[in-house]
Amino acid sequence: MISKSYFCPSALRPASKRKARPTVCFVMATLFVCFAPFLASRTIAADAPAWMHAAATAPLPPHDEKTDAVTVYSEDITVVLSESKIRTIERRAYKILRPGGRDFGIAYAEFDSNRKISGMKAWCIPAQGKDYEVKEKEALDVSLAGVEFSELISDVKDRFLRIPAAEPGNVVGYEVETETRPYILQEWWNFQNRTPVKEARYSLQLPSGWEYKATWINHPEVQPTPAGANQWQWVVTDVPAIREEDDMPPWAGIAGQMIVSFFPPGGSGKRGFENWNEMGRWENTLFQGQRDPSPEIKQKVAELTASAPTTLAKMQAIAAFVQKDIRYVAIELGIGGWQPHPARDIYSHRYGDCKDKATLMSAMLKEIGVESYYLDINARRGGVTPTTPPQMYWFNHEILGIRLPDSVSDSSLMAIYNHPKLGRILIFDPTSEVTPFGQLEGALQDNYGLLVTEGGGDLIQVPQLAPSSSGNRRMAKLQLSPEGTLSGDVTEIRQGDNAASQRYALRAATKNADRIKPIETLLSRSLGTFQITSATVGNLDVHDQPFEYIYSFTAEKYGKSAGNLLLVRPRVIGNWSSDVLEKKEPRKYPVEFDGPLTNVDSIEIKLPAGYEVDELPAAADAEYSFGSYHSKCEVKEDELVYRRALVVKELSVPVDKLAQLKTFYRIIAGDERSTAVLKPKGN
Repeated sequence: MISKSYFCPSALRPASKRKARPTVCFVMATLFVCFAPFLASRTIAADAPAWMHAAATAPLPPHDEKTDAVTVYSEDITVVLSESKIRTIERRAYKILRPGGRDFGIAYAEFDSNRKISGMKAWCIPAQGKDYEVKEKEALDVSLAGVEFSELISDVKDRFLRIPAAEPGNVVGYEVETETRPYILQEWWNFQNRTPVKEARYSLQLPSGWEYKATWINHPEVQPTPAGANQWQWVVTDVPAIREEDDMPPWAGIAGQMIVSFFPPGGSGKRGFENWNEMGRWENTLFQGQRDPSPEIKQKVAELTASAPTTLAKMQAIAAFVQKDIRYVAIELGIGGWQPHPARDIYSHRYGDCKDKATLMSAMLKEIGVESYYLDINARRGGVTPTTPPQMYWFNHEILGIRLPDSVSDSSLMAIYNHPKLGRILIFDPTSEVTPFGQLEGALQDNYGLLVTEGGGDLIQVPQLAPSSSGNRRMAKLQLSPEGTLSGDVTEIRQGDNAASQRYALRAATKNADRIKPIETLLSRSLGTFQITSATVGNLDVHDQPFEYIYSFTAEKYGKSAGNLLLVRPRVIGNWSSDVLEKKEPRKYPVEFDGPLTNVDSIEIKLPAGYEVDELPAAADAEYSFGSYHSKCEVKEDELVYRRALVVKELSVPVDKLAQLKTFYRIIAGDERSTAVLKPKGN
């Protein structure tokens, strides 16, 4: 489960609707710089337990010279005492190999009103000398690491325990015992992390008459060994580490894990999920009554839609209000990580998290006769597939599926899923302040989400928008002087995610100098020296129109002299290639694109007086299932005209196509470096 104790370097864990907590390692390191002298003085010499000593002398798992630490032993013991109480024991032992492994000298566990820590100890077995032990009374309880405003929270905290002598060559470990009142009878066993694992064990004990269902993900199924009456144990060995790669799928899509659901006898109401429909029914109970409108909400809907002539216009007005006027604030505690606040409270407070914004918008849409449904989703594509078992921690974001009335039809409504029973469902994220109504962020496209209705849950594949829905169209009319100075005007029209990212980056900019900084960054990556002579931003706050940059610049010595020749790079601005696959180590995981894309450049360079084209770069053509790239450079009258287009058609490139992707990027890079040769006329 997500609320386990953790060593910070092993924080590759599944997403949950609780907002992810970043910089945990940094927070812990900062805490223990301050408290190190206090904690060190209370360390005692005491023998580490037998399981740690056995692990300390066992052979290490396979690893390479870059490995900072290895997991020599991992054990999770789950004892289901009743429908309302589960006891867990978690044991970990790590051998530190390099200085970077010192972070494994800090363990922490989260506790709240439903999760109590009943025991916590840690030890160090040094390469030389006696063992060290630290007990729970030496632990430090702090506000949630990495959660804004957590200092105001009193019922959910983190408990940290620093292990002494966490140095290369030593073995560190800990044991944490907890008691939990579960919302759902389901456990998650994560046995693959950022360290190689020599041995990982999971033990399960159920009350008499109970049953379980175990589902394996990203790992061959391992059969359990009976360990007593209604007790079982699973063991995996020599589990390789997950080494982070750029643009890789999320953790849940690649890490080995096992989901275990528990089923009491007699058809009890509290049980694990056997299918997505059951999970949807459980979630629907949390949503009951939360969307009931208050008189103030009814009045606001009437005000927002009074001048809207059509149902679509009314929907757009409501969406804009929730996007812009309801501030995103998320401190999701206990069941609050799953259950939204009542719509009346969200409206009166004018803030809420993703579930809350979806709740308020759903309530307001209901007032104009439009039905909508919660849609659980992960903010990163690739964590959930049709074969993924139902589990409450796969999803970390809530959006809406809006049932479109038959009368509503418009080309702006792109993100439509055709449900076999409900008809046309518009997928929309009211949390995103800058995504136009009818569109969808690239990370959510071609993703899987749980559509929750009164009848239960339905895992659906969110539609992928056309490549033309997002991208940048750049048009430049430039002049090259005989001395090699390039100057002229550029218009960039951005839409979809490209427009949203610029609007988001500029949301707090009030001065024009700040608004044109992205242009400066763009030009600095393409030109050696330049000066922006004018720049404006268009449609910054008009989200249903393309975002625009219109600017002029001068770049001295852009044309390079070679004797009496001038060498000119037709691709003046923009870098579309990538070195993501130019690594020494073989790639293990697919490459995930941000979203569908169409970029088009049209560059016209007026030739300097007295010059003509002597040589043009060859056209570039690359066509693959995942994308295409085409460029052409030609002469038209007295102009050098360069046009190119990049299209991203598939959002995930599997490992067996990475060689094609590498070639694809190299073709783009080669074209971007190519030059045209100009010579004096008559030579």
